Amino acid sequence: MNSRQRRGVILLLLSVLCAFGAFVGVLSVISDVNSKVGPEVDAYRIKADVAPYTALQAGQFEKIKMPKRWLSQNAVTDISTVEGKIAVTQLRKGSLLQDDMIVKRPELDAGEQEIAIMIDAATGVAGKITPGDTVNIFATFDDEGKEGGEVAESRIIVANAKVIDVGRLTALEPKGDDRDRAATEAVPITFALNTTDAQRVAYAESFAVHVRLALLAKGSPTTLRPGDGQYTLDEDRNK
Repeated sequence: MNSRQRRGVILLLLSVLCAFGAFVGVLSVISDVNSKVGPEVDAYRIKADVAPYTALQAGQFEKIKMPKRWLSQNAVTDISTVEGKIAVTQLRKGSLLQDDMIVKRPELDAGEQEIAIMIDAATGVAGKITPGDTVNIFATFDDEGKEGGEVAESRIIVANAKVIDVGRLTALEPKGDDRDRAATEAVPITFALNTTDAQRVAYAESFAVHVRLALLAKGSPTTLRPGDGQYTLDEDRNK
């Protein structure tokens, strides 16, 4: 083998070694990327805005692939999760579906209907009332504009009302003659009530000065005795 042939062999070996080194480098980069990205899983993106309390269907979501380590722990990875569920808040187009965005649609007993009212957060909820709780609903009425000697009073308008949903805290702007007052915060509370009790709640929300909730202990429903359903200050004054 002459010198020219030896140089050719050496150059060939160097080329092979360089190619092997490049191959090892590529494998190292791929391995590093895989270690950082990890395996991919299914995730679901919202196709169009969905209004709160809307029943959900699988067709409202688009399946995409995302690295598992990039998803939050509450991301929905199985679309069957939405069956029988409703949105608890506005779902925005393009957002990833999270399990805290949806809840199971409440099941109503025969003769019941859902009714939601805004309850003052400070005096009526205080973060302690959750779906499944039982409450008494109080309404207070003043004597302004009343005739016939009627006085201000407090009433239990619904006893043992079943709470089926608690919404998000919402800032409310004062209305009418209350414009000089600061904005208050309220929470939408949904109840399962019969028609008569639903009418009582709707009336109280419209005409009562305040509507408040009293949380009852588990398994301890209220039994109202005659006269327990309403109260006026005169009752204490006359004692």
